[in-house]
Amino acid sequence: MKFTLKYFYFLSFIILISACSDDDSVDKDEEKPTITINYSNGFPQACEQLVKGETYTFKAKVTDNKALAAYSLDIHNNFDHHTHDDQGVQCDLDPTKNAVNPLIYMENYAIEGGLTSYEISISLTIPNDVDTGDYHCSYSVTDETGWQSRTSVDIKIIE
Repeated sequence: MKFTLKYFYFLSFIILISACSDDDSVDKDEEKPTITINYSNGFPQACEQLVKGETYTFKAKVTDNKALAAYSLDIHNNFDHHTHDDQGVQCDLDPTKNAVNPLIYMENYAIEGGLTSYEISISLTIPNDVDTGDYHCSYSVTDETGWQSRTSVDIKIIE
C-alpha cells in the first residue's frame, strides 16, 4: 500500500508540473494602442480656433495590434497655462485668467467588436455661454488589455 501511495503522489506531482504553462508561450500584448489627429481629416489641429455656437466634428484615428476597447474626448480650459506630456506645438496663449463658465466636456465611448483600427468622430456644438480663451483638446484610447495612449493639442474658443 505504501509503495502504491508513493507512486500515486509521484505521478500526481509529475502531472501537475507538466500541466503548468510556460509564460513564454502565452501571447502577451505589450504594445500600446496608437492615436493621431495628424492626418487630413483629423480635428482639431494644434492652435485651431473654434467659434462659439458652431458645431464641429472631432476626429482622430486609433489603432492597436490586438483589439481596441474604448476612447474618450476631454476638452478643458487652459486658463492657467498648464501643459500635457505630448503637446508638440506651442500656441500663442492669452494672459492667465480665472474661469467663470468654462467649457468642460469629458465623455467615454466603447469600441465594440474587437476592431484593430477605428476613426473617432464626435459632433459637438460649442455653447454660446462659455468662456472664450485657451483650451486643451485631449483624446485617449484604451485597448482590451488595458494599455492606454493619449494625445492633446491647444485650441482656442473665440466669439
